[in-house]
Amino acid sequence: MIQPSEPSIIAQTGVSGTMPAQSFIIASIMSQQQLNRTEKRAAFALASVFGIRMLGLFLIMPVMAIYAHQYPDYTPALMGVALGAYGLTQAFFQIPLGMLSDRIGRRPIIVGGLLVFALGSVIAAQADSLMGVVVGRAVQGIGAIAAAILAMAADVSRDNQRSKVMAIIGMCIGLAFALALIIGPLLADHIGLQGLFWFTAASALVGIGLLLVAVPKTLTKSARREALPVATELKHLVRHRQLWLLNGGVFVLHAVLTSWFISLPTLLAAHDVRTEYHALFYLPTLVLSIALMVPMIIHGAKTNQHVTWFRLSILLLMVGATLITWWGASLIVIAIALVVFFTGFNFLEATLPSLLTRIAPAGSKGSASGIYSTCQFSGAFVGGALGGWLLQTYQLKGIGVASLAILALWFVLSRLMQNPKAVTNVVISLKGLEQQTLDQFNDALLGISGVEEVRYASDDRVTYLKVDKKQYDEHAVEALIERHKSAQ
Repeated sequence: MIQPSEPSIIAQTGVSGTMPAQSFIIASIMSQQQLNRTEKRAAFALASVFGIRMLGLFLIMPVMAIYAHQYPDYTPALMGVALGAYGLTQAFFQIPLGMLSDRIGRRPIIVGGLLVFALGSVIAAQADSLMGVVVGRAVQGIGAIAAAILAMAADVSRDNQRSKVMAIIGMCIGLAFALALIIGPLLADHIGLQGLFWFTAASALVGIGLLLVAVPKTLTKSARREALPVATELKHLVRHRQLWLLNGGVFVLHAVLTSWFISLPTLLAAHDVRTEYHALFYLPTLVLSIALMVPMIIHGAKTNQHVTWFRLSILLLMVGATLITWWGASLIVIAIALVVFFTGFNFLEATLPSLLTRIAPAGSKGSASGIYSTCQFSGAFVGGALGGWLLQTYQLKGIGVASLAILALWFVLSRLMQNPKAVTNVVISLKGLEQQTLDQFNDALLGISGVEEVRYASDDRVTYLKVDKKQYDEHAVEALIERHKSAQ
């Protein structure tokens, strides 16, 4: 990738205007608003690779609680650990493998991660005990490739088109979750739990082939702070209260979700609903919940009242859990509970990452996302392990009461959340400035109208701005660049 030799605006998203003729624009001209052929190819290929991998993890969720009974060492507690074991190792390896991908390349990490995932699937498929399944699921999680895939998506896309590429990947993950709930029970009825693990092993190999054949190669070697975690920033982000409200929220959300899939399949089985017919509950309720969730997102975006809808969604989770816990004797009530629960879940799952990118300090999106993902997968492990123990000790009502308790705590803490400002990010390369001039330049940026935050990344010699879209004086920034270029 070509690097600039003088200060220049690299990218700004969501702010209109023209660049000075002297500026060296990296990757694209801002007037081009569509993905090019390479970006489209990369976006859908990477989304497919990521989606295949997540589908393999999600397929087990709606059936583990039922098929785990076939193992001689079955206990509800061990079953819960098997369901969430991948989350523990995924959380542990997420950030280190993301950083390593910036040193040795994205492809080796992604290929290696998919091979490890396939190995874990084979271990689980051949296991003759539930403890063996736990080991397999844990090995699956070691193949943590999320950060490397997002970094590769950043490598092959222009700065002003990157959000579209990331959105395509995000939608594919959501689709993988929905498909898993529907086809997981159907497949399991024909090939069993071991067959599902063999299926996920084969899908991982398909993902490797897709990566090698369909994803364009890139020569990028520099860190992508908007996609990758940076070690020096992690300590600073740990003290960011608003970010930790989101991190704690995604921990609770996935803990409750995992425990939900310990209790729900068990409850449906208690109503003599055959496993392959579970999909008949999941499909219509998912479709209806998405239909209800979309207007919530649109209204929240138009009015910038994300936090209000955020709290309402937590309440929807609580209503769903309440219905299942105390009125789960009726299949109609279970169906209503599913719609209510997934409406809240889908809204939160879509809104939390969006809020994260708007709240994270300028230039720290990759690091903030790394911590966020670690909390998300940790929640999946805790939800599985704790949910299994609660099922063994206190039955289904124990899971429901515990879920309501942590959701109530989350709702109380959400009172501390604030609606983020309507901001956008601007990235400026400073590779041509001397250190003294560079310091003066960054200090001067803070005095420009609409500039909310200035962060300088010394290793990349890049300044990241977070600006108020309504007040940002773009021409003043351009003039400042010209003055400092002329002074050297």
